[in-house]
Amino acid sequence: MWLLKLLDKFKSKNTEDYKMDYLLVGLGNPDKKYENTRHNAGFMAIDNIANKLNVNVDRVKFKALTAKVNIDGKDCLLMKPTTYMNLSGESVVEAMNFFKVPIENVIVFYDDISLEPGFVRLRRKGSHGGHNGIKNIIALTGKDNFPRVKIGVGKKPHPDYDLADWVLSKFTDNDKKELNKVLDNCLEISTLLVNNNMDKAMNKFNS
Repeated sequence: MWLLKLLDKFKSKNTEDYKMDYLLVGLGNPDKKYENTRHNAGFMAIDNIANKLNVNVDRVKFKALTAKVNIDGKDCLLMKPTTYMNLSGESVVEAMNFFKVPIENVIVFYDDISLEPGFVRLRRKGSHGGHNGIKNIIALTGKDNFPRVKIGVGKKPHPDYDLADWVLSKFTDNDKKELNKVLDNCLEISTLLVNNNMDKAMNKFNS
């Protein structure tokens, strides 16, 4: 009898550990030199969500820094892939396969150079739009129907400015101030999305 109880307890804990309703993925680059750069807006979004939920995104799993959280009754995994931007899909696919999470329940936060700081755009699905992190996720999953939160980081100062140099540049103080307005909304956005309220989220937050 005691053995059956032990097995039931282990099974219950095991099920809890292996259950996840949503993946919330922020895209960026892991090295310290990339902190507060435009390309790391996705990481910054996840950190903001974590801060509001009083957790640290520091558990290394699925080639990412992770934290398990509960958002409005939904079990969610916060993720910051450590694969570097261009291989973000490797981390996402590992977690998806492990938890059996459908692509529709993978919410991706990332930088968008077509939007100015302080602006955000939510989309149900779509092409990669030239973003290498999104491109890799689509390539490795074979699907593009995952919700995404595009965070404005500003356009290049002029057409000849090197794109890589631009996205890896630091935010100005004013840009950071505007960016923080968006980051502060990311938990509310996430709450709406995990409750299948994309239309409401788009109407409220899309710039």
